[in-house]
Amino acid sequence: MRGSGRGPLGEHLEARLRGFGWGGFGAWGGPGGHGPHGHRHGGGFGRRGRANVRAAVLALLTERPMHGYEMITELESRTGGIWRPSPGSVYPTLQLLEDEGLITSEESDGRRRFSLTEAGRAEAAQAGPAPWERPGDDDLVRNLHDIRDAGFGAMNALRQIMTSGTDDQRRRAIEVIDEARKKLYAILAE
Repeated sequence: MRGSGRGPLGEHLEARLRGFGWGGFGAWGGPGGHGPHGHRHGGGFGRRGRANVRAAVLALLTERPMHGYEMITELESRTGGIWRPSPGSVYPTLQLLEDEGLITSEESDGRRRFSLTEAGRAEAAQAGPAPWERPGDDDLVRNLHDIRDAGFGAMNALRQIMTSGTDDQRRRAIEVIDEARKKLYAILAE
């Protein structure tokens, strides 16, 4: 945002935010979609990671055949936008499931559509409820929604300070951001 007329202090505040992984105010799924340390969001639902991608893919395919991107968007929709697994976790999982004989694929209109085999149906049935339907996940999703909403609210306030605040207000905003960062890391250290 250089040359935006915000002056050196505004550029300093924006540089600080980029240091948190919030470049261009695209924090946590906005434009840029990167979180802290520059990583894209979307790996796993909660702390369950790739095993959860496997269970989610099997659960989705019990309903109907789908292509990979369709699965990604369906998972995002079913978790209220909290979990959007990355293609880097979904497509290798699909390949592994195919190698294990749990799913098959066929090419149609330039896309590979996946469906369960009988062995895949049996494994999906043994897995129990889909990851987004498991007990306790409602609380997790609600908490993640609250965190996301709070983050977006804070970013909107920062955007207003950047665009229309005084130098003193921007300076105080930097102090607030630095203090918030320290407190968040203190929470993790508990």
